[in-house]
Amino acid sequence: MTEKEKAEKGLLYNPNRNKELIAEILRCKQLCFEYNQLPFNAEEERTVMIKKIIGKTKGNPIIVSPFYCDYGSNIELGENFFANHNLVLLDGAKITFGNNVFIGPNCCISTAGHPIDKDKRNEGFEFAYPISIGNNVWIGANVCVLPGIIIGDSSVIGAGSVVTKDIPSDVIAVGNPCRVIRNLNL
Repeated sequence: MTEKEKAEKGLLYNPNRNKELIAEILRCKQLCFEYNQLPFNAEEERTVMIKKIIGKTKGNPIIVSPFYCDYGSNIELGENFFANHNLVLLDGAKITFGNNVFIGPNCCISTAGHPIDKDKRNEGFEFAYPISIGNNVWIGANVCVLPGIIIGDSSVIGAGSVVTKDIPSDVIAVGNPCRVIRNLNL
């Protein structure tokens, strides 16, 4: 089984020793670099470039520079996607965003994690678990979403939160670790 196949199955894999994964990462990093050099008012060029980086997009997403991701090909953006400055998407596994998702500045959404075992970690092993963010979600500034998380439709994640567990639909959740504090349908 290749390192890419291991990653797709959520198994430990080593992207640092696989030419295919290294090539994908280098390609994506170069495209992100080029995207981040474009002026903000160069809307058409920015849209074309983001569609080269991201695996699947609907409509014309807006991502304010700087923006970084690992592969790009594992990211899906729904309609009316907006992300503010300094979005980091570590997409060793699939990251799926629904429609009408708004993300504040300085957010990290990471499918990647590393083993607790120091020897495996020091060898460069990691794992990647998919993340799914529903429709009409607002993620505040400085939020970190960890591997394997599902955030339900119409939820709000408060600024500074660290999302360590799934968040249901129609709630406000905040904190470290992020917890539901209120249902939006009451």
